[in-house]
Parts: sequence; C-alpha cells; structure tokens
Amino acid sequence: MPGNSKGTLYRGREGMWSWVAHRITGIAIFFFLLVHVLDTAMVRVSPEAYNAIMSIYKNPVMGLGEAVLVAAIVYHAFNGIRIILIDFWKNGAKNQKGMLWGVLILWAVVMIPFLIRHLMNTFGG
Repeated sequence: MPGNSKGTLYRGREGMWSWVAHRITGIAIFFFLLVHVLDTAMVRVSPEAYNAIMSIYKNPVMGLGEAVLVAAIVYHAFNGIRIILIDFWKNGAKNQKGMLWGVLILWAVVMIPFLIRHLMNTFGG
C-alpha cells in the first residue's frame, strides 16, 4: 500500500457510523425477537407464568425500552432502504452521504410524534 493512502472510504465518516448503527440495531432487533418468541411461548407452558411476564412489561422502564426498540426498528428499516439504493442505483454510492441525512431526517419525522404519544401513554400524561 502506498504511504499516502488514506485507508478505507468510510474510516470515521458517515458511512462507517451508519454501518455500525445498522449492525447494532439489527442485533438488538434479533434479540428482541428471540425474547418475544420465548415469552409468547410461555402461554403454552404456563398461563400464570405468561401473565407474570406480561405484568413486568407494564412499567415505565419497559415503556422506555419499547421506545428504544421502535427507534431501532425505524432506523434499521430506513437505512436498509438506503443500503438497497447504494447497491442497486447507479448513483447510489456517490449519493450515500445525502441519503444518510435523508434517513436521519425521516427517522426524526417518524420518531418525534411517536415518542410524544408513546411517552404520554407510558407515563400517564
């Protein structure tokens, strides 16, 4: 490698951070789905245990967790569309930074109303 090489295209830039966030949100969604399948399966094992688990989910801390989960899902979905465009659109790689800003703006447009409504319901407002 020549001495004047700057390394990879994404080192420390928007593309790298969107890649990291996409992987983290994907893993978080996977673990949520795993827990969701397991706690839902409890209804077949013991309805009392299922009801106990469901009562745990009805507290404000879990309400905040739900908000984080929705934020992860929304980001992952919008960024996934961005990745598809980068892969299949002729000008996708050239416009990846602008598309990331579009993802973040769309994320905010979706999340702000959701958070207002969800947090009012969670904290009884």
